[in-house]
Amino acid sequence: MAVIEGICNFSNITQHDVFNGQDTGQFSMTITMDESDASELAAHGVKIKDYQGAKQRKFKSRYDVKTFDAEGNPYAGEIPYNSKVRLKYKLGQPHPVHGVATYLEAVKVLEEAEMELGEIADF
Repeated sequence: MAVIEGICNFSNITQHDVFNGQDTGQFSMTITMDESDASELAAHGVKIKDYQGAKQRKFKSRYDVKTFDAEGNPYAGEIPYNSKVRLKYKLGQPHPVHGVATYLEAVKVLEEAEMELGEIADF
C-alpha cells in the first residue's frame, strides 16, 4: 500500500459515484497532486489527467472508505472541495488501455476547507 497527499476536487465517499445517471457501485475521490507525486504514479503505469495545468487522479473503491480527521478520529460526511487530504491506496493490475487502477483504502483530512463568506452569499 502507498500514501499520497493532495487537494480534494470531488468526494464521493459517503454515497456511490453516479455516472450518466447510473450508480457505479463505487466510492471515489479525485485529487489534485503535485508534479513529483504525479510522476511517481505515472512511472507505475497510472494514467494522470491534466486539468488546466493541474495533475489529477481519481481513486476508487467498491467498499466503504475509512475516513479520519487530522488527529486520527473518525470523520463523518463528505470532504469539502479544496480540503488537503492524504490517501492510502493500492495499485491494481495493468490494463492495456486504461493503465493501472488506483484503489482507495482510507482518507485522512489534513486541513478541512471552509466556504468563504463571499461563496456563501453567492449560494
